[in-house]
Amino acid sequence: MDKKDINFLEELLYNTDKNNLISQLSKVDNPLILHFFVANYNWNSGFDVLTVILENEACDLGTGLLMFHYADGYSLLDNSDEFSSSSLEKWKDFLNKIYNKLIKLEFKSQNIFFDPGLTKIQKYKLKKNNPNLPDILISKSPGEMVDIPKI
Repeated sequence: MDKKDINFLEELLYNTDKNNLISQLSKVDNPLILHFFVANYNWNSGFDVLTVILENEACDLGTGLLMFHYADGYSLLDNSDEFSSSSLEKWKDFLNKIYNKLIKLEFKSQNIFFDPGLTKIQKYKLKKNNPNLPDILISKSPGEMVDIPKI
C-alpha cells in the first residue's frame, strides 16, 4: 500500500460520522483497504459498518473469514445452543450473515490469506461435534499473506 492508501485508511478508521463512513466504505473497490480496515476496526463500534463491508463486492473471502473469527465465530461453531440463546441479537445476525456467505463461497475473490489460528485440537473438537462442519470456517483461506498495518 502506498502513502495515499494509508492516509485514506486512517481517514476511514477515525471517521466519527457513521453515515459518511458507511457511504465511503460502500464505494471502496480495493479488497486490501477493506481487509486492513476490518483488521484495525474498533469492534465496540457495532456491526453496521462491518455489514456494509461484508456486502461490498470487493470483500475478499479472507476478509470474511477474518470478520467471522474476530466476531467470535468460534462460539457459534463450538456451542450453537448457547449461541442461539444469546440476547445479543445484532451479534448473532452478523455472525449468521457471515457464516452463510462463507459456506456458500459468495465472495468474488479469494486473494487475501487469513489464518483463524485454530489448533489441531480445536479443529478436532469442532469436527467431532459437527462432522458436517465446512472446512472453510476453520481452515486457512487461500490467497496471498499480507502484512496488516497497525493504524
